[in-house]
Amino acid sequence: MIERYALSPIKDIWGLKQQYERWLEVELAVIEAFEDFNQAPKGTSEKIRKKASIDVEKILEIEKVVDHDVIAFIKGVTDEMGDEARYFHKGLTSSDIVDTSWALAMKRAGEMIIREYEKFIDVLKKKALMYKNTITVGRTHGIHAEPTSFGLKLLSFLAESERNMERLKKSIYQVSQGKLSGAVGNYANISPEVEKVALEKLGLRATKVSTQIVPRDIHAEFLNALSFLGSGLERLATEIRHLQKTEVLEVQEPFKKGQRGSSAMPHKKNPIICERITGMARMLRSYTITGYENIVLWHERDISHSSAERVFIPDACMTAYYITNKAIYLIKNLVVNEDRMLETFERSYNLVYSQRVLLGLIEKGMSRENAYKLVQKNALYAWENRKDFKQVIKEESEINTKMNSDEINELFSNNYFLRNIEEIYKRFDF
Repeated sequence: MIERYALSPIKDIWGLKQQYERWLEVELAVIEAFEDFNQAPKGTSEKIRKKASIDVEKILEIEKVVDHDVIAFIKGVTDEMGDEARYFHKGLTSSDIVDTSWALAMKRAGEMIIREYEKFIDVLKKKALMYKNTITVGRTHGIHAEPTSFGLKLLSFLAESERNMERLKKSIYQVSQGKLSGAVGNYANISPEVEKVALEKLGLRATKVSTQIVPRDIHAEFLNALSFLGSGLERLATEIRHLQKTEVLEVQEPFKKGQRGSSAMPHKKNPIICERITGMARMLRSYTITGYENIVLWHERDISHSSAERVFIPDACMTAYYITNKAIYLIKNLVVNEDRMLETFERSYNLVYSQRVLLGLIEKGMSRENAYKLVQKNALYAWENRKDFKQVIKEESEINTKMNSDEINELFSNNYFLRNIEEIYKRFDF
């Protein structure tokens, strides 16, 4: 991830020094477990903890010779140790350390994303409540459909966000699996009991069956959950982008004092946050493809997955965190133009009430087919001639025989469309 989109604290997980620190954390947990089972002298882990020194440059220099990052790490960390060094990495293979470390990193990053996403949900919930009874035009196929509540629009995104939160929590639970089972996963040189205790010390649990690695479908599920999160934020961002169009302008992104929208056109206020969320959500979805491809490896393992996930796992976590952080700012400071929402009805000449007229005629005894044809004829006339649909209806003699002016006015009332909004809101915890 480039620095522009890498935010603390989540970016601080992914440095090379932090990686080595996690590897050491795993090694120490194993040695502590050895002590618990009297397979290493008491105090061995404490001696190693005191003597272990992570010198990134030194490890990288060793790696230039051995061409193996874990061997370079082991050699670099244990160089200054005494007899206790023989318990370091005992019975383990590189992937025991690397994959268990991945679990620690993804769990910790996932928990950071959860905390940020909780803030987003809270902000979205407040906005949905604030605009519960704010009337706006609903759209299907991009065309005016029927009146609805702007709060209800936001409530749709809230419901999706809650589902995405549950998906993410489940995936973090799933990804919190390590393995300390040796070169082909058969515990030839380390016991399942040591694995269990060591992983518990790390806040992890053992993969039910491993090969030399933790199966990558577990990681793919985590990536998939991040992709869902991104797609949900993108759907919200896309809605705002449409509503910020000049000819609509029902909502606007926040625009800071001193901010500039275009190097050429001083009048511009562009939905740059929404567009950034859209682009980065695409990145999140792209990571899932490689995540799925990493599931299929040769026999007990190959390393075709390794180079790819060193890129996309950190990037996916930082991307998800970044766009969640930006979505919080976006929704918290969203400009909602309620007056423009009301003006929008006039742009389609109040045609959004056509179904109310249709149902009104049916209730008066007209067949659905005849009522539909009659309403459609008058609706198309209003649109083509830029006339107010309500006035056109009042001037239609065939409709006048069925209902009077007051009854027609009632069909054009917005209150009708909001009468069940409260019931939907009761489904949420406000």
